[in-house]
Amino acid sequence: MTVLSSATWPDTPAGATVLVPVGSIEQHGPHLPLDTDTVIATAVASAAAKALVAAGERVLVAPALAYGSSGEHQDFPGTCSIGTDALRTVLVEITRSVRTWARRVVFVNAHGGNLTALRGAVRQLAGEGHDVSWVACATEEVDLHAGRTETSLMLHLRPGDVRLERAQAGNTGPLTELLPFMIKGGIRAVSANGVLGDPAGATAEEGAALLASMVGDVIAAVATVAAR
Repeated sequence: MTVLSSATWPDTPAGATVLVPVGSIEQHGPHLPLDTDTVIATAVASAAAKALVAAGERVLVAPALAYGSSGEHQDFPGTCSIGTDALRTVLVEITRSVRTWARRVVFVNAHGGNLTALRGAVRQLAGEGHDVSWVACATEEVDLHAGRTETSLMLHLRPGDVRLERAQAGNTGPLTELLPFMIKGGIRAVSANGVLGDPAGATAEEGAALLASMVGDVIAAVATVAAR
């Protein structure tokens, strides 16, 4: 059993590591669903937990935090953002609650806009004496947002929600070039369709390989934390 929400309280092992997927509800171009980040974070956390449990670890996956800090996408309909301050508070309070019965909390994050909240929350919680950390589902090696990487992952994870007939390239510039404009005007300032990258060539097979790499990152991060 690795899914916290389906457990009863007597079935919930004390001293477990709890993985908390952190995603978003935000635009992902004309072709990907709004919950793309949440789907990816949940899939990575679930697969990592399954592998860790098979290796004898006590690991649970909590329900995902679907609402993140997505203000940079707010010009696009469908985006639902709670902002950095609110997300940080949620991360802090969840950890304080879970840590009354769990050994540690690891946030598995799939949205870059959540980083400020995560770093601040983990820093505060560590100062309070909590065993807590976070790990990224890194999707930026090929493109930044709703491009080939995330499209491949969603073709693997939830192909029925990928509208490939709508897929189109967006701004393919590097983050260092785009970031100043994004800070001032959000994603709309650099991409009319909300895409940063190009989904062309995306495949489910590539998505499966990307997912496996991300799962490996989470397993390594949990092992590193456990060794401290």
